[in-house]
Amino acid sequence: MRNIILLAPTGQVGFEVARAVAPLGRLHTLSRNEVDFADTQAVVAKVSKRQPDIIINAAAWTAVDKAQTEPAAAALMNATLPAALATVAQQHDAWLVHYSSDYVYPGTGDAPWQETDSTGPLSVYGETKLAGDAAIMQHCARHLIFRTSWVYAARGNNFMRTMLKLAQSREALSVVADQVGAPTPARLIAQVTALALQQLLLTPADQAAAYAGVYHLAPQGYCSWYDFAAEIFSLARVQGMALALKPGQFKAITSAEYPTAAQRPLNSRLNVAKLEHTFKLQLPSWQQQLALTFAELIADNSDGILR
Repeated sequence: MRNIILLAPTGQVGFEVARAVAPLGRLHTLSRNEVDFADTQAVVAKVSKRQPDIIINAAAWTAVDKAQTEPAAAALMNATLPAALATVAQQHDAWLVHYSSDYVYPGTGDAPWQETDSTGPLSVYGETKLAGDAAIMQHCARHLIFRTSWVYAARGNNFMRTMLKLAQSREALSVVADQVGAPTPARLIAQVTALALQQLLLTPADQAAAYAGVYHLAPQGYCSWYDFAAEIFSLARVQGMALALKPGQFKAITSAEYPTAAQRPLNSRLNVAKLEHTFKLQLPSWQQQLALTFAELIADNSDGILR
């Protein structure tokens, strides 16, 4: 029985990954309640004790703007921890799965980024994510690094849920329309992770090593944050949600009109051809994935966000 170690099983991505990979082996979860992720020695000791065959790192510093003023803390989670996990994975000849970001790219142009393109982070957050990627590639031969974009889910704090709450309480809203990417649900990230790992486990060990590398993981198609919000509101109205937002008061604005501490990339399009070809997958559209995630939110509604 293979030992799978999952860090941060209660986060947006970790929660979905825990459900998706459970049939692949003996799943051990490691949460912040059990160990301080900032104490890398303690994390490594706990991971190593469980004799891992697969380590999945769903832990990360995701507060993009806060990273600008707390770079050391962001680097500890996004670079130092992945480096430590890469080292222990290499020691156990285990696979390390890690989730990275579109923020490692400079956001220029309008062509979808490919895994071989030059990086150029615009923020401390992006720099720390890129440093984590580099450390993993340096210290662990058997790695899968999934760079994804605009992550959201039916649970947790994310753009979809924030937009719904705001639309229920405000008559007017403005959303940035010059940043383009692909909204990626945590559920899709988890499903692709499980499918990729299953393929690795079914492949002879000497051949499976060829799968190691960096992959873009996102749905097909692209939209702006404004387009994403518009689709969310459309689904809400179809479901009969009472929105205070007036259609004529939903405005598109530029990034310059909504300044943030950390600069965001304008182009977060990710080319997913490598992932599809390598693992023989067909990624669905972002609209289809949003509809599924919204349906999950409606079915749950445990925190009463829908009214």
